[in-house]
Amino acid sequence: MSKNIVWRLLRRNISVGQIAGYALANLVGLAIVLTAIQFYRDVTTVWEDEDSFISEDYVIISKKVSGVGGASASTRFGSDEIADIASQPWARKVGSFNSAAFNVYAKVSFGGSSIGSDLFLESIPDDFFDVSPEGWGYEPGRSDYVPIILSKDYLSLYNFGFANSRGMPQVSEDVISMVPLQLSLSGNGRQEWVDARIVGFSSRLNTIAVPEEFMDWANSRFSSSAPSTPSRLIVMLDKPGSPEAESYLESHGYETAGDRGSNSKAAYFLSLVTSVVIAVGLIISILAFFILLLSIYLLLQKNREKIRELMLLGYSPAQVSRHYHLIIICVNAAVLICAVAVMLAGSAYWRTPLSALGVDATSPWPTIIVGLLLTLLVTAGNLAAITRTIRKSFFG
Repeated sequence: MSKNIVWRLLRRNISVGQIAGYALANLVGLAIVLTAIQFYRDVTTVWEDEDSFISEDYVIISKKVSGVGGASASTRFGSDEIADIASQPWARKVGSFNSAAFNVYAKVSFGGSSIGSDLFLESIPDDFFDVSPEGWGYEPGRSDYVPIILSKDYLSLYNFGFANSRGMPQVSEDVISMVPLQLSLSGNGRQEWVDARIVGFSSRLNTIAVPEEFMDWANSRFSSSAPSTPSRLIVMLDKPGSPEAESYLESHGYETAGDRGSNSKAAYFLSLVTSVVIAVGLIISILAFFILLLSIYLLLQKNREKIRELMLLGYSPAQVSRHYHLIIICVNAAVLICAVAVMLAGSAYWRTPLSALGVDATSPWPTIIVGLLLTLLVTAGNLAAITRTIRKSFFG
């Protein structure tokens, strides 16, 4: 009965318009935050696809070649230069390309005939590959064959360029992986044939890659002058499209391979826009929080005399606060439900066009949990402010 009396006394001065204004502002802010988070999560699922334009960003850098001539030390990276690149805040990891310093000839035999060609080989640390094929690795004297990772671009050039013009059959990745190769390694007064096999295809690396163990062994055996410094580096960037990285590479005159620059800028732009949208939503939510505080303050000022009367009747601040707490909890719960509904509607709207681009939508539950945590945080702040204000009215 006492609860009903307190409620009847306090609700007369409650402004429905002020509460509605707070709810609307909070809804707009929370809906913007959740929708932006869900959109970002849906779009960035393509980061798991190495063929995607916003996959985890790597950049392959080299020095500019000027004039005509043989291999020059000026196009190689010294240890100081590599250390300087690795020390940059935008560089997470730096790896070196190790080139073959010996002659390589590849031969394929089938149907009693064979075809062959001179090749180049390179190796990089395993951490920088975008594929992890079975059978990767090499142990001199024990491995049955040398595993090779080939650029997907090379297979495409053969299928749609060379094979078409020569009337030769096109081959798939599975077929070419079953073709046995033989490599002739020569140099330093030695010549040796080894078996090889293509075990994987890379979208990231524009090279013919072999394990580092094989490259170290072959260079030591077939070359007496293997270069100690690399001519190409691969760098994992801290974030896609880092403008700091682009500025550094331009200032040092380094060249980058492929068209990753424009793709990385698109990924960086997406991250930047999403961050701005989330920041706007959070600002709106913060403003809604202060709107509510102002509304509660004005409401308590209107009920100041009634609160004093309740205090004289023996009611505690907690008993009076409970009714305002209930209003805020109900309003914030309704705001959360509506914001989640807006987020789900937005996700359903963009799911179809994203699916056409090969992008799969993610589960909305992580975003809903973020919304719940934000609502709990805002609610806790609201309740604490109400309790503090009412205590001041009782004892001030």
